Amino acid sequence: MPMSPLQQFIEAHPRLFVLTGAGCSTDSGIPDYRDRDGQWKRPPPVNYAAFMHEPATRRRYWARSMVGWRRFGSALPNTTHHALAELEQRGQVELLVTQNVDRLHQRAGSERVLDLHGRLDEVRCMACDWRLARHAFQRMLVERNPAWAQLDAADAPDGDADLEGHDFARFDVPACPHCSGIVKPDVVFFGEAVPRERVEAATRAWRAADAVLVVGSSLMVYSGYRFVDAAARAGKPVAAVTLGRTRADALLTLKIDAPCHEALAFLHEQARLVMN
Repeated sequence: MPMSPLQQFIEAHPRLFVLTGAGCSTDSGIPDYRDRDGQWKRPPPVNYAAFMHEPATRRRYWARSMVGWRRFGSALPNTTHHALAELEQRGQVELLVTQNVDRLHQRAGSERVLDLHGRLDEVRCMACDWRLARHAFQRMLVERNPAWAQLDAADAPDGDADLEGHDFARFDVPACPHCSGIVKPDVVFFGEAVPRERVEAATRAWRAADAVLVVGSSLMVYSGYRFVDAAARAGKPVAAVTLGRTRADALLTLKIDAPCHEALAFLHEQARLVMN
């Protein structure tokens, strides 16, 4: 059977810089943000400045997060995550940089992973850097807000839930137990800068790679797009597997407009043949 264009691309480039986005996790039950045209499907996520300076915004965020975490926190890796783990096992991943905060790449077995936007399974104090597992913080939220624990709502991206029409004024958000500071998920919010060391690590990786593979991202957010733009300008071939338009369409060497799991299915088949 002849190789697909994507398979040919991967076979031709033994060291790949892989950049992933929300499209990788939709098969795990985590909704994505954008439509085929790269436009928002819903209002943009919470803004960093609003979260830090507006108690009402924090109450709304944590109420929605408390309801949404029940399913987000138990999401499992899907075939796309496992396919990319297979690619790493073949020795072809220089670094996998994910814009997702769900840690599903790691749970699928990938080890060379950089969480560009952080991780939702931890919270931290913005004053003293106290940290706690999100599951433990969930128990604190439920203990303080037992009536809210009975609510259910449609899932939204990144552990959020569509709790519209509720009054969040009495939702009780725990402060840091050490210094009474503001507790925030350990993720990069809109309007917040990606830590410099992550940007530098990703930059070193794309420079060392033979090519770039984008999986499940529209690249509309600059924090991920910058690496594709820089790599393309440096002459690195770039392939993208995603549904619809990307911000980098003009830079792509290869574009596969298909679900991620379908486009990467050959990696599972190759792994199966090797095992047999």
